[in-house]
Amino acid sequence: MVPRTLLNLIDKNEYLKVVSDLYISNDFEFYLVGGAVRDGILDIDTKDFDFTTNATPEESISLLNNNGYKTTEIGREFGTIELQIDDNSVHITTYRKDTYENSSRNPSIESAADLNTDLSRRDFTINSIAYSIKENELVDPFLGLKDLASGTIRTPDDPIISFSDDPLRMLRVCRFISTHGFSPDNDTYVAMRDNVERIKIVSVERIRDEISKLLVGKNPSLGLRTFVESGLSSYILPELNELKIEVDPNHHHKDVYEHTLQVVDNVSPTLIRRLGALFHDIAKPNTKGIENGKVHFRHHEVVGAKMTKKILQNLKYDKKTIKNVASLVELHLRPHTFKMGWTDSAVRRYIVDAGEVLEDLNNLVRADVTTKNKQKAQEIFEKLDEMETRIKEVLEKEEMSKLRPPISGDEIMSLFDLEPGPKVGVIMKALYQQRINEGEVSKEEAIKLAKETFNNL
Repeated sequence: MVPRTLLNLIDKNEYLKVVSDLYISNDFEFYLVGGAVRDGILDIDTKDFDFTTNATPEESISLLNNNGYKTTEIGREFGTIELQIDDNSVHITTYRKDTYENSSRNPSIESAADLNTDLSRRDFTINSIAYSIKENELVDPFLGLKDLASGTIRTPDDPIISFSDDPLRMLRVCRFISTHGFSPDNDTYVAMRDNVERIKIVSVERIRDEISKLLVGKNPSLGLRTFVESGLSSYILPELNELKIEVDPNHHHKDVYEHTLQVVDNVSPTLIRRLGALFHDIAKPNTKGIENGKVHFRHHEVVGAKMTKKILQNLKYDKKTIKNVASLVELHLRPHTFKMGWTDSAVRRYIVDAGEVLEDLNNLVRADVTTKNKQKAQEIFEKLDEMETRIKEVLEKEEMSKLRPPISGDEIMSLFDLEPGPKVGVIMKALYQQRINEGEVSKEEAIKLAKETFNNL
């Protein structure tokens, strides 16, 4: 019996029936496959639809174009045609089987004669279920439905062969643990552990994308545990392994690795926040010291921000993401430094330094409170409540996004007959600090400070 949830997904996207009927009426086989079938059964909404067919790419292009559909051929070398319907993308791939070289995860593509051969090449049994819209039938040769019901991750093929052929599948295991709460069976996990070194042939961009998907899942700590315990992290993010600092019985400190996983779970599921949580204590192993019998991690936030930039650059994240995540790491201790209260100037500086990640930072700071001492936690949260109240008050009084000194750089150059250069920058920095510390100041006060600064150059 086809689950009602899958039927509802098809009903919500009626164009899928129309395309299916077009292929069937022209004597082609046509099946919905992969994530759409899986998530449809699990009642997870999706806009990602993949079909497989015995029609060749040329036959698909001709059939679709002759019936008024727009197609692209981006994946044609893999037997895939992309069909654009309004804002939706549908991928239609000819039955195929993949042959891998030992040094590459890019397969040699050959056409396959039947659906079962095509399904056997897929990563997991839960993604090897096909659905005929026309016949309203599920095709499940590898017992993917059973694995969906039990939350088990298995491969259709021998897992050792599957992971050796395409090592990225090992990271996908970690991702599905996070996003769907599934677990690999023993054979699958052992095959992962025995093939981790193969991950070196996978492109950095592919690895980055899987890590991102893992992090924004419902259970990121579970996915990260498998990522670390299987040995994959040793080839991708060895810094995570180093968080398992041995706890000296004479100098206690919290378990940094376990704390990190808890913070990752605690923050809201956006990529920036989850990355910030993952790396917020990344420098503690490098900064650990003991003074007067107590463990300290002095300046770990500053060192951590530098490490974070390098790690994210190596993973080829975009510049904005790198900048924002590094800011979260560098500033995550800032709220705890204002134990004597929040002056307007302190609030302004915090807002300005946080910039566009202000809300992300506040979320991370709260998530970072993992103490089991309820009274201590309550005291910290009360301080953070006070901080957020003061931020709101200052923002209501001043439009911080337009925080500028009352005189411009051009006026400074005119006033002191300067050319653009470092001296102008020094004076403007002093004016900027004046604006933060004192709030709105008059033009006369700003010029007075500018003259004092210029005379001291």
